[in-house]
Amino acid sequence: MASAGLRLRTIRATALLLTVLSLMVVLLSAYLRLDGAGLGCAEWPACYGRLLASEPGELHFGVVRLLHRAVASISLLLACALVWQCWHRPAIESAAGPATLLLLLMLALSALGIWSSDPRLTLVGFLNIMGGLGLVTFSWRVVLASSPGSMLQSPAAPTLALRLGAAALSVTVVLGALIGASYSALACASFPDCGGSWWPGADDWAALRPFSVLTATPAAGDPGGATLHLLHRYSALATLLVLGAAGVQALADEERQRAARMLLVLLAAQIALGSLTVLSGFSLWLAISHHLVAAALLATVATLLRR
Repeated sequence: MASAGLRLRTIRATALLLTVLSLMVVLLSAYLRLDGAGLGCAEWPACYGRLLASEPGELHFGVVRLLHRAVASISLLLACALVWQCWHRPAIESAAGPATLLLLLMLALSALGIWSSDPRLTLVGFLNIMGGLGLVTFSWRVVLASSPGSMLQSPAAPTLALRLGAAALSVTVVLGALIGASYSALACASFPDCGGSWWPGADDWAALRPFSVLTATPAAGDPGGATLHLLHRYSALATLLVLGAAGVQALADEERQRAARMLLVLLAAQIALGSLTVLSGFSLWLAISHHLVAAALLATVATLLRR
């Protein structure tokens, strides 16, 4: 029994470390991508997306890029060890599932790296952004599955508001990732409207090609990019209302109070960061913070969905 308890604590400690490392990967990836795109650069907006105008050059292995590779490599080794710990007989299936998905996601992202040097491939950029957020979510799910008492308790059924809020958050994250991957920041540099527009018109919907190969940075007022911005903002508003209501509802449950408070704080922070990012002229560090809080929000929602 003591051996089983020690094994569960080891799994949880490994998963916690992987969660921290995954957040580092998200931070470093966001910095490399956004800084490379010229977000918030001194010549803004003329310098934004200049790298799209030419063939991708050789990567320069600066300190941040080397650190990113080192953290990703260590994470992959730890994920292999974590999967072995979970499946080693007797298997801890509740933790083994998300741990296996975590490892498979890491391997997929490693393979995706073959095409990641070309910023013009919107789909590759989108998958990298979503994959980084997935690393945090899956590693945190292993933490939840290996927490004390998790093997003895059956999780409570999530409320309808929480399910709808989680779906709205997922849509919001996908739309935000598409904006970043398609270099569409310039398409809507005003807030809360997009250059006087509040909803996409028929021509704007027709111009929406989220996974096209880029040849130039979408210009200010680009209809496809503006559509993504408006959809992202309305989806964020729906997430705030529905997921916020679910968080307030969860405050009445003593076991979920801590996660509910964290959810409400992160929701407020995310809305503020998103608004300030646009109003500041797309500050690099505000955009990176917006990305990190999205990862934390997904992990917090995973906590509430389980309990």
